[in-house]
Amino acid sequence: MGGLGQVLAFDFLNPFWWLAVGILGFKLAALLDAASRREDAYRAADKKSKPFWLIILGIAFGFDLLFGANFLYSFLTLGGLVAAIVYMVDVRPAIKQLTDGRGGNNKRNTGPYGPW
Repeated sequence: MGGLGQVLAFDFLNPFWWLAVGILGFKLAALLDAASRREDAYRAADKKSKPFWLIILGIAFGFDLLFGANFLYSFLTLGGLVAAIVYMVDVRPAIKQLTDGRGGNNKRNTGPYGPW
């Protein structure tokens, strides 16, 4: 059994099932985070473009969703996991630092008439 059936099998006592679900969740979180960031922040942080990361993370998540997150013998699962880790550890903090984590509004403690 592979793909989505592997995730829906609910084999709670199997630690490999938990790892597969964790890998899928981590890849989905990276994909959703990449989709929520501004495109110009990627260029400003001197990282690859937003479409590049969306394609890489989308393929990684989609492959595991279709064929199962078999991290023991699937190099594509491990490669996608490495891509998601690189995004979350390297790209995300650089973009978050530029946009202050709030989508690009760098105004801290400002009211309608200036800083307070």
